[in-house]
Amino acid sequence: MEKVKIEKNTVQETLIIPLYGRKMCAEKFPELYNDVFAERLCERLDYDFSELEKKKKSFIYQFGALEAAMRQLDIMWEINNYLAKHPKATVVNLGCGLDETGKACDNGTCSIVNIDFPDVISVREQLISAYDREKNIACDLNDYSWMDKVDGSNGVIFFAAGVFHYFKTEEVKSLALELSKRFPGACLVFDSVGKLALKLMMAAVIKNMGISDVEGYFYVNNPAKDLNWSKKIKVTSKGYMLGYYDMKSPGIHFLHRLLAKIGDKGMKMYIHRMDFE
Repeated sequence: MEKVKIEKNTVQETLIIPLYGRKMCAEKFPELYNDVFAERLCERLDYDFSELEKKKKSFIYQFGALEAAMRQLDIMWEINNYLAKHPKATVVNLGCGLDETGKACDNGTCSIVNIDFPDVISVREQLISAYDREKNIACDLNDYSWMDKVDGSNGVIFFAAGVFHYFKTEEVKSLALELSKRFPGACLVFDSVGKLALKLMMAAVIKNMGISDVEGYFYVNNPAKDLNWSKKIKVTSKGYMLGYYDMKSPGIHFLHRLLAKIGDKGMKMYIHRMDFE
C-alpha cells in the first residue's frame, strides 16, 4: 500500500502528534490502553518521526501521551454507556482529525459520523477507510449545516476531544444549545481545562496566532456555574485523568499518578457530559 506523505509545518502535521502519542501510549502502557488504529495509521505515513522518537523517553512527553490516552478512554466509556441504552444511535466525532474512536466503540449496529475542516477530511479519506455505517462530513463546526446530515432518530452522542480549547466560550455555548434544541435525548461529551491550564497550554499557539490573551477562549473553572446554560441540559463532570480509571497499571509511575491528581484538581481537567432533555 502506498504511503501518504506528510510535510513539515502543515495542517496535516498537527494531526500526527496526537496520533503518535496514542501509538506510544499503547506501546508503553498496554494493560491500560490499546489503539491498533493509531499503530496502523503511523505505518501508512511517509513522515519523519525522528523528533518524536527522541522524546519517547521523556517523562513529561510520556505524561502528555498518557493524558491523550486517558481522555480517549474516558470518552469511550461515555460512548459505550450511551450505546448500551441506544444501540442504534449515531456516534458523532466533532473535530475528528485522524481519530478513530467511533470505530473503537462500534457495536455492530450504531452509525458513525466524523466531522472536520475540508483539508483535514481530505487527509483522513486518503488514510482511513470508512465502515459501511460510517460517513465523513467536511464542514466547520460553527457552520451548523452539518447538523442536517446527522440522523438522531435512534439517539445520538456527540463528542469532542481536545477541540473546544480553540473555540470561544460563546461558540461552545451556542453549539451546545443548538444541539440540545435539535436533538432531544442526545448527549454531548467533551473535555476542558481551567483558565491557568489553558494559558499554559495555549502559550505557543497564541504566540503563533498573534493573540495576546486567552480571554474569551473556552475554559471551565467551576462546571456547575460555568456550564449552567439551560434548564434542559443536565451536566455531569468527572476528573479527566482519575475520574474514570485509577491508573494503577504496570509501567505507570507513581509520579504520573501524582501529576494526574494535580491535573484534575489544580489544572481543573474535566470530562463533561451534557444530556439534552
